[in-house]
Amino acid sequence: MRILLATVFNYPHTGGLSTHMTTLKAGLEALGHEVDTLSFSDLPYYKQQFFAKGPSMFMNRMAPGKGILLGHKLRAGMLKDLIKKHNAEKEYDLINAQDIYATFAGLDTGIRTVTTVHGYMTYEAISRGSIRAESPEAHLLQEKEKEAYQRTSQVITVDFRIKNYIEQLAGVTGVRVHNFIDVDQFEPQTERRNELRKKFGFSTEDKFIFIPRRLTKKNGVIYPAMALPHIQKTCPNAKVIYAGSGEDEASVRQICQEKGVTDSVHFLGDIPHEVMKDYYAMSDITMIPSVHSEGVEEATSISALEAMGSGVPVIASMVGGLKEIVNHRTNGLLVEERDVQGISDAVVELLEKPTFGRELAWNARKKIEEEYSHISAATKYASIYESVLNKAVTY
Repeated sequence: MRILLATVFNYPHTGGLSTHMTTLKAGLEALGHEVDTLSFSDLPYYKQQFFAKGPSMFMNRMAPGKGILLGHKLRAGMLKDLIKKHNAEKEYDLINAQDIYATFAGLDTGIRTVTTVHGYMTYEAISRGSIRAESPEAHLLQEKEKEAYQRTSQVITVDFRIKNYIEQLAGVTGVRVHNFIDVDQFEPQTERRNELRKKFGFSTEDKFIFIPRRLTKKNGVIYPAMALPHIQKTCPNAKVIYAGSGEDEASVRQICQEKGVTDSVHFLGDIPHEVMKDYYAMSDITMIPSVHSEGVEEATSISALEAMGSGVPVIASMVGGLKEIVNHRTNGLLVEERDVQGISDAVVELLEKPTFGRELAWNARKKIEEEYSHISAATKYASIYESVLNKAVTY
């Protein structure tokens, strides 16, 4: 099959959606399919600025929230034209849209389109502060969600909560294919820990807690910084490394300053996905401190899966899909969301009991190999694509 993975957002970028596209593409190509990607990033820079971002920013100043909707609509129209141009050369069998506005773009080209749903678009916009809760813009965006789910040929969701959400919102039954990772790329390399720390300029004596998350409210990134002073009472050489950017960065930095731990916290910003495996390997613990925020909860976190595949013990919040992949005290540790003392206790336990941490990490790697392989997931996706195309022939 010739398959196009499409999104109105930037690609590649830091975040689960971009990682999903990259890994799914690799899996499908390993199975012999031809796969391309198209995104907002493929448009000429002047078009991005003057025909989408500019009007969106102007509208948002005039009427907060309306600019977001306008921006998405403009991006969808531009992506549609881009798809048509590429389809004239490739003749794609199917488009796998990664968001609802890419769905509209795909449908408007007449190419059979399926939609992967990674989260709750409206609630996530509210959580970010892009749209006000219960505003006309929020209701309109949710109506657009409903329309996309009802018009697309097949909805695919990354966890059961999103599947249930779509059934309740749109009356559409999706197919759940949980998130996955490239198990060959993210594999244990902890024996390289000191080598990698020297490479990236970090101390071999410190104990690193790695947080590979976008710095946004729903990811709970403020809580590890709040817990660090408690952790350092027992483990004074404990440090926190954030990999990602976002609107909550200023709040995290302020907490670090108030708690007196600024020198013990590193902000890497956005780093290339292919480099992430090195940071997992050089860390002592990976933490996924997600929280409920404006109706949003974590799906099957790709960051958690990557850490588990990389042989690093994981501490995660007891929310959403994290509860499905982390079995407490078997392949990781779960803590209550926003529980600063619970985070501190979990970190200290793993740092003081490295043998227990290695046991958790070994069990986690085994689970990833058995259940979260990108080849296994790509096989499921290909089966869904074929089912949709076969139905199209019989109409």
